[in-house]
Amino acid sequence: MSIERELFGKTPAGAEVELFRLTNRHGLRAKIMSYGATLIALEAPDRHGQLTNLTLALDSLADYLKGHPCLGSTIGRYANRIALGRFAIDGVEYRLATNNGPNHIHGGIRGFDKMLWKAQPLERSGFSGVVFSYESADGEEGYPGRLLAQATYGLTDANELRIEYTAACDKPTVVNLANHAYWNLGGAQAGDVLGHRLTIEADSYLPVDAGLIPTGEVKPVKGTPLDFTEPGTVGSRIQQTGYGYDHCFVLRSGPRRSGPALAARVEEPHSGRVMEVYTTQPGIQLYTANFLDATLHGGGVAFGRHFGLCLETQHFPDSPNRPTFPSTVLRPGEKYEQITVHKFGLQGA
Repeated sequence: MSIERELFGKTPAGAEVELFRLTNRHGLRAKIMSYGATLIALEAPDRHGQLTNLTLALDSLADYLKGHPCLGSTIGRYANRIALGRFAIDGVEYRLATNNGPNHIHGGIRGFDKMLWKAQPLERSGFSGVVFSYESADGEEGYPGRLLAQATYGLTDANELRIEYTAACDKPTVVNLANHAYWNLGGAQAGDVLGHRLTIEADSYLPVDAGLIPTGEVKPVKGTPLDFTEPGTVGSRIQQTGYGYDHCFVLRSGPRRSGPALAARVEEPHSGRVMEVYTTQPGIQLYTANFLDATLHGGGVAFGRHFGLCLETQHFPDSPNRPTFPSTVLRPGEKYEQITVHKFGLQGA
């Protein structure tokens, strides 16, 4: 196991952005930068031993600073959407930035993906990683309370990328942290992910309105193009969704404190790579990069529509306005804790 630390570049204000390179004893590699606590590479071998970056990533810090659709970033203070950018806690209404039509998404105009996190390497038995820390001020993007957030990214000797989130606050607030990596198990040079075989451990999903805000209903996936209870290719029914998948699935395991449970499995037949996703979160958002239009590039590849697959483990969209959904309210004295694990392997191994 090894950790390497280097300067990745500087922000326009002159702040240094660090890059951390992690390698486990089997050769699995990861790169994470402190700007946005962003995963910019996860390299895993195919059936021939060839390493390829399995996440869509830009080439330089300057490219990230120009703006991007949260490629690999840590999302907060609230991942996904909050209807009309408002919610109430204990009868007090709070108003957030509306940056997705009339709604709020991914923490607002300057969410956690656009912040510079403090970073500290962390090594423990069978694990090498980095603890990223960010202090979100009371009122930032409209959220109440000062929030101390940590996102720990690391590799294990079991060929896992492990992500641990913790947070604490000084007044009641809402928290929903997630990673927004765009996975392509063939590598970006392989093109779209429509041939990836996907299984999701969910029998139901959250129907949404035209603004992709949940209606409050929970419906079965059976008989819909969202039924991935058995392995199926991403592209087999994608046309039935309209423009692509952008749906939150209700995981069978629900919210967990006893440790991560299997949420999804992805197989890429040409490379033989397999990725399993485990989480303590109650939901997983499947997004198929519906709006990539080849204007972003990385590694000599223009990222086109459906070139990536997001499996965002998280609490449900608009939970602050839906009392029937698992609560995302964090109060002083409580500790927010969530874990997501991506385990990599090969078919038949």
